[in-house]
Amino acid sequence: MRQLQPTVGRFQKVGECLYRYSSNGVYYARIKSTGKEIRRSLKTTDPAIARRNLSKLRDDQRQIDRSKSRMTFRELCETYLNTIQHQKPKTIERKSYIVKRIKTDWPGGVDVQLAKIKPSDVQLWLSRYQFGPVSRNLHLACVKEIFSMAVADSIIPYSPAANFKAAKLAKPIRKTPTFEEFKSIVADIRGQRFSADAQDSADFVEFIGLFGLGQAEASALVVNDVDWNRDTITTFRHKTKSGFAIPIYPQGRSLLARLVAGKSGSERVFQVKDAKKAIAAACRRLKLPAYSHRAFRRMFVTRAIELGIDVKVIAEWQGHKDGGKLILSTYSHVNRVHSQRMAQLMTDGEPDNVIQLTASA
Repeated sequence: MRQLQPTVGRFQKVGECLYRYSSNGVYYARIKSTGKEIRRSLKTTDPAIARRNLSKLRDDQRQIDRSKSRMTFRELCETYLNTIQHQKPKTIERKSYIVKRIKTDWPGGVDVQLAKIKPSDVQLWLSRYQFGPVSRNLHLACVKEIFSMAVADSIIPYSPAANFKAAKLAKPIRKTPTFEEFKSIVADIRGQRFSADAQDSADFVEFIGLFGLGQAEASALVVNDVDWNRDTITTFRHKTKSGFAIPIYPQGRSLLARLVAGKSGSERVFQVKDAKKAIAAACRRLKLPAYSHRAFRRMFVTRAIELGIDVKVIAEWQGHKDGGKLILSTYSHVNRVHSQRMAQLMTDGEPDNVIQLTASA
């Protein structure tokens, strides 16, 4: 029986730096970049797409620094670790742990040249671990930072991790104390006679709950931040790195006056920076959920919504620049209750504040 001979194709030049393989019709590029010849499949049989891919390949190659083209992933990871030493200790610890995992578990090893790393390698590395969405996002963010640094340094034209998206996180309704629970916690902390900082801790917790500020904002306050003439407190939101002012609310005026009495302008309002232990102990004694500093800020926002205060105004009090979008999404469970209450005002009668005008004789 006659055996079939395998079909052997040949490259046909069809344009400048553009070739077509006769047996399957796939287009290939053959270009020179800084004296080095590069041959690469353009992964298409369509001539128009082939020309676009060829143009992109040329642009990518122009951006690459050939003196660094042989850099390995291991060398890049070491460089990356040197660039994060100014960050917070916990951040350094977390990123160093992720880099250690890269060095240990990267598919094919980390001594591979950066130019040879594919998106599938990133996917294979992430799939080695059985972690939740938060951990996955942290690992992905770290490896994206590493490859982005290589792109910025013209070592590779694009990041193999660029198209990976972070996993969506669930948005649970976190436990929030009622105003009565908040007051009982403050009273319990203040009632601990044998605790040296009981009064300071109670003042700190009470201030957070009555003014709706975070732990970092409250602990950084100095007396000069309080303007009694304008009835405002100027503070700095550490999360967004921006300053903003809040009113001196009637519910906290007497507390604030006591806290700043007799202190100089540059002196801190609070003697403590947090009251975690005091809050935890009070919640145990009162058999309440384990609330945190943030829980009292949530209580402030929840209560403001329930009292009918405009969401845009609440957002300004929280130092948000989004006009209330974050609060509307985060506190949607409260908004439904408030919405139902507001709906009761939609009657077919005239509002109470409308004055009926009668025609003059």
